[in-house]
Amino acid sequence: MNIFRYPKEEEWPELLRRPAKEASQLNAVVEGVLNDIRQRGDEAVREYEERFDHVCLSDLQVSDEEMQKAESLVGEELRQAIVHAHKNIEAFHASQKFEGERVEVEPGVCCWQKSIAIEKVGLYIPGGTAPLFSTVLMLATPARIAGCKEIVLCTPPSKDGGVNPAILVAAKVAGVSKIYKIGGVQAIGAMAYGTETVPKVYKIFGPGNQYVMCAKQHVSLHDVAIDMPAGPSEVAVLADESSNASFVAADLLSQAEHGVDSQVLLFTTSEKFISWVEEELDAQLAELPRMEIAEQALKHSKIILLKDDEQMMEMVNAYAPEHLIIETSNYMELAERVVNAGSVFLGNMTPESAGDYASGTNHTLPTSGYAVAYNGVNLDSYQRKVTFQHITPDGVRGIGNTVVCMAENEYLEAHANAMRLRLKSL
Repeated sequence: MNIFRYPKEEEWPELLRRPAKEASQLNAVVEGVLNDIRQRGDEAVREYEERFDHVCLSDLQVSDEEMQKAESLVGEELRQAIVHAHKNIEAFHASQKFEGERVEVEPGVCCWQKSIAIEKVGLYIPGGTAPLFSTVLMLATPARIAGCKEIVLCTPPSKDGGVNPAILVAAKVAGVSKIYKIGGVQAIGAMAYGTETVPKVYKIFGPGNQYVMCAKQHVSLHDVAIDMPAGPSEVAVLADESSNASFVAADLLSQAEHGVDSQVLLFTTSEKFISWVEEELDAQLAELPRMEIAEQALKHSKIILLKDDEQMMEMVNAYAPEHLIIETSNYMELAERVVNAGSVFLGNMTPESAGDYASGTNHTLPTSGYAVAYNGVNLDSYQRKVTFQHITPDGVRGIGNTVVCMAENEYLEAHANAMRLRLKSL
């Protein structure tokens, strides 16, 4: 990791800048695939599956037989782990249910809100170097609790035309309606526009590579809502001399192994701790099966030495990390000063991997600094709050003249007349 000691504040923006990527060619490729999916539907989807995922599919939808077979292919220990994680995810998200109160703002004028589920949602689960069955639980569980009528899932098939059995088991546990063997841009296009086989959805959720992210942002301009803009995964860790260097190194590596473009930052107030954690990083990295991926990620990651807690909190809030782990001795005090972060992990016994899998919180979070304005996926992500109001004759008498006056002064005579007629009727 690159080490920066006591950087000046004017150097912070450059230190915290995410790696930029050239997007013009990417946009052209994505737009071409999406337009083809819109025009030719299933036929185009199959062609792109053959080209990109190197598989020839007769059926795009996962069959009941495939679902049953998956049950027998997943070991009992993993199945129980999936069920355990689902229970905690369900408990945490169920606690987020919104109960709107009727408010009589003045006599005869009553207003309230009601949460109503988005009827059709699409979930994208990446294939790639790791089968993210945990993301199935994170996305489908709150969708079912919210009351979404149709939960559609797309995930890339393997070379033999199947889907990782753990993904299928997790989908069944979490309550997914339909599963399709479609990956990449073509999956986003199929869910955004609808095809002969895949239903059109109203909102798309889920992570993916740069092509998937670009496709999500493209379809969000005109056709469908998305959960959030997103980039490569990232973590910031706050540590001091009291922190456990072995734990901190493990937390940094658990993020670095996601992908070569993952970003890992360590903020610390201890010069000694830097050498301790570097020793642990070297020792643990050598044992990782995904060592090459983690090693590449660490090359553009950073250790930043700062003079005190105030600087650490100021800098980490400026960075707005997807994951923030606070492993200092005063972690609860620093937690109160967090402003910008996707999900926060407190104390040396709370690794990010707990939230990734089974603590119950959601791991679909804003990256690339979007945590300054976005939150992670939660129950509200699958619902809309519809506003209701009811006005009685007394209410018309109370607010009628105010409405008329304001409408007239905005030169909207029809608005004024709609209320004026009601006043006259009284």
